[in-house]
Amino acid sequence: MRVALIDVPSYVKCRQNCEAQLTASRCWKFARRIEKVSDDELFAKGHRACAGCGAAIAMRLILKATGRNVIISQSTGCMEVVSSQYPQTAWRVPWIHVAFENAAAVASGIEAAIKALGKKGIKVLAIGGDGGTVDIGLQALSGAVERGHDFTYICYDNEAYMNTGVQRSGATPYGASTTTSPPGALSIGNETPKKDMPSIMIAHRAKYVATACVSFPLDFMEKVRKAVSTKGPAYIHVLTPCPIGWGFPSEKTIEIGRLAVDTGMWILYEAEDGNIRITYKPNRRKHVREYLKTQKRFKHLSEVEIEKIDQDIEKRWKKLLG
Repeated sequence: MRVALIDVPSYVKCRQNCEAQLTASRCWKFARRIEKVSDDELFAKGHRACAGCGAAIAMRLILKATGRNVIISQSTGCMEVVSSQYPQTAWRVPWIHVAFENAAAVASGIEAAIKALGKKGIKVLAIGGDGGTVDIGLQALSGAVERGHDFTYICYDNEAYMNTGVQRSGATPYGASTTTSPPGALSIGNETPKKDMPSIMIAHRAKYVATACVSFPLDFMEKVRKAVSTKGPAYIHVLTPCPIGWGFPSEKTIEIGRLAVDTGMWILYEAEDGNIRITYKPNRRKHVREYLKTQKRFKHLSEVEIEKIDQDIEKRWKKLLG
């Protein structure tokens, strides 16, 4: 038997050099990404959002990505209520409060007016919560995307109607407890799966569709930049953990969002002209139990139900990966 001889000190030194080069390369890439982050704070402090509000973090990151040359149409919801009490506003860009159901319709009109006036370089953004997007505002959003308006729609998803008392929405995950889907002897909590809004937008042939999470800020901002620079309709669905509605300490928002992604409960990807690319894949997916156990809304779930959720996640991963 022939045994390969290894010069251990040389091997260790070579490996250390390679790891150092790889680390340096990653740091350089990270530094280049950081350089693109604006110092401007266009979503002002002093708003009334709850401590640890994931949606407020999303608004700040969105405006860091778009810059000042943007007009925003925003539906009624948490972010409208906490940011625009007359005569004060947290918005340092042109911003319009519209009805619960018509943020996309108003954005369509703004985009058409800009085009008619011959103005260039103005970004048009519509923002809505999950209730105002996947439920109440779905018809207006569907029409705007089908007509091909050049605008970006961003749904901040805290997975229930949080502003009005934590009622379930079409984006509430299976098994979650809300005030309108309480668990009990005959109910698991919310009995329907979360509506897959990004896939619905891909089916509408939106030019650019992406998922994001506020716990991955650089990924989110890069997707916003890509969306607003895309010609035609673009859609981003960002997960925004809610301490009050989900039942976790306010200082855990970023940690909870990371767990959502690392367990596969929320998958980060983008689709350009329908072609899907995973933008973050955990080295080893954590069991969904690690995510569910951090929140009061899931505390009633049995081990059997948790295993079912984990199996559904595995199926979703395999489907996305082809």
